[in-house]
Amino acid sequence: MKHPFLTGAAVYPLIEMAWRGRTHPAMVLAGGLAMQGLSIIQRTQTGRPLWQRALLGGLMITGIEYAIGHTMNRRYQIWDYRRTPLNLHGQICLPYSLAWCALSAAGCCLTARGRGCRRYTGWRGHRRKG
Repeated sequence: MKHPFLTGAAVYPLIEMAWRGRTHPAMVLAGGLAMQGLSIIQRTQTGRPLWQRALLGGLMITGIEYAIGHTMNRRYQIWDYRRTPLNLHGQICLPYSLAWCALSAAGCCLTARGRGCRRYTGWRGHRRKG
């Protein structure tokens, strides 16, 4: 992927629009940082299994959400997870952190620089004998 920041800046708000029906301009920054981070994880952690890269990505995105939520939510009330189980200050919560891990797996594949996901998941498929 040539421009991960721009891709994330476009995709992240679209995901939020599809999920919540609304978004905030700060999500452009969150998305750009998230996809750029996934690109770095993909480039530097290629030897790790996909699940480990997805976990790293999910934790990174959760950290980005916490930082942006902690600074922006005080003024703009972009989201509030206080009613969601296992939340931290209403800014992040375990269910969404797990969702970000799953989406990070897809993001790692997208940032694989056109090489496809097969090489980076360790999946080789199976061949028929005969």
